[in-house]
Amino acid sequence: CVTKQKDKLSCGAVVVRKTGSGYVTLMLRAYRNWDFPKGIREGEERPWGYRSEVDEETSIGSLEFEWGDQHTETGPYNRGKVARYYLASTEPEDVTMGIAPEFGRPEHHEWRWVSFDEAYDLSSPRVRLVVQWARQVIGT
Repeated sequence: CVTKQKDKLSCGAVVVRKTGSGYVTLMLRAYRNWDFPKGIREGEERPWGYRSEVDEETSIGSLEFEWGDQHTETGPYNRGKVARYYLASTEPEDVTMGIAPEFGRPEHHEWRWVSFDEAYDLSSPRVRLVVQWARQVIGT
């Protein structure tokens, strides 16, 4: 990841799954905040290192990058952190939230597969921009 805030870069994925009624996206809730799977970049880890974050947080290990390396970044939030999101698709529907070693419990409290409209409604303004970007890239 190359960014001005490289020490505070969080990389993640907007994970989507195609259903009979269109695309749904996976959102995770920590406390009252809904977001996509992501994690702080470790050292010089490449941005594709977020694949392991998605797997650790959701148990979804099979991701396809149909849209290549397109990504979007949020503006600084939470003490200057920037989040970079890529777009990935998957077929598995089941999610198992992994145990975060630093907490001894899952990092998130809840997960949901939701439509882009629902994702927008659940999200904070920072994440809403990511929802809009993903929807535009997919073309829904």
